[in-house]
Amino acid sequence: MKFSDIAGHNEAVGALRTIADSGKIPHAILLTGISGIGKMRLARAFAQYVHCKNRQGGDSCGVCPSCLQHEKFNNPDIHFIYPVVKKDKALVSTDYIDSWKEMLTEWSYMPQEKWNELINAGNSQPAIFVNESESIIAKASLSAYQENYKIFLIWLPEKMRPEAANKLLKIIEEPFEDTIFILVCNDDSRLLPTIYSRVQRFNMRPLSQEEISLHLVSAYGIEQNVADASSKVAEGSIMKAEELACHPNEILEFSSLFKEIMRMGYSLSARRLKQLSEVCAAMGREKLGRFLAYTGRMIRENFIYNMRLPQISLLTPEEEEFSYRFSPFIHEGNVEGLAAEISRAATDIERNANAKIVMFDLMLLLSQWIRTPKPTHLPI
Repeated sequence: MKFSDIAGHNEAVGALRTIADSGKIPHAILLTGISGIGKMRLARAFAQYVHCKNRQGGDSCGVCPSCLQHEKFNNPDIHFIYPVVKKDKALVSTDYIDSWKEMLTEWSYMPQEKWNELINAGNSQPAIFVNESESIIAKASLSAYQENYKIFLIWLPEKMRPEAANKLLKIIEEPFEDTIFILVCNDDSRLLPTIYSRVQRFNMRPLSQEEISLHLVSAYGIEQNVADASSKVAEGSIMKAEELACHPNEILEFSSLFKEIMRMGYSLSARRLKQLSEVCAAMGREKLGRFLAYTGRMIRENFIYNMRLPQISLLTPEEEEFSYRFSPFIHEGNVEGLAAEISRAATDIERNANAKIVMFDLMLLLSQWIRTPKPTHLPI
């Protein structure tokens, strides 16, 4: 991964390049921001740049032995740490190295649900356990094998168990001179404060619509109008934009299904809602999760549209046509309830609950909420 492979984030790229060129690299760096904006890609590009033997034009060369090893994920002086599930024994990251390589190759914007699927997490919550910290300390105590620095790249450090985070405190605060920690975080509010205070932070912003659209056109050859529409609703996440742009028919399917569920819900057509719940269940867990995310976004956007705030609306023209009449039914009296029910259903689906039951129950609850009249007086 090279800096030239990074979409947007010019400020962060420039700052990291300057740090590496100066030779005064902080012992611990935190890249933080919302999921799907390319933090892991930037961390990998920075690590490769640090190790590159022949930097050219402010980027790694891509052809020296170190760069080639980075591209194949076998450089002996970069260690990837990531959440895993504990099954029959206490596991560490290297036990899932094949799944990790597949993740970095096929899903480089790092959707957490995809990682859970690759490691067959099921109902378990992946975490970084204390034995992982012990492994890190053991590796850090050894000299770098072939590079000037050995790099520990930790994905989702907020998922460290407290005992694991506490065990790493000293080595992060007083590391060996040839050791760099790069933490890639989606939610830094969940980091142990003592770790948070010991890192140099780079807050990575969501990407602009222009940056995302340019990436979709140049990387995938997607038509400009599709790229523009996808970037508008992606909320700054390239990961979301790619899902939308690379599955345009799916979005049309979701839009049509959402409209019918809302109409049938308002008309109290329980028989049709039962049929629609079976249609949803037949999607499979991953696609159904995307549909529920789409449904949650449409509820939020219709509330914004109803509030007459077009400057922050992320509706496509086709969605706006429906929302013109539908949005008055999404108001301050029911928007929180609708959002909560959709979120609860998404969590149940992630945990392998019966999709038919979850979706039929959700549709009945949504039917109740969208028929809730708008309050005439708001509480003070």
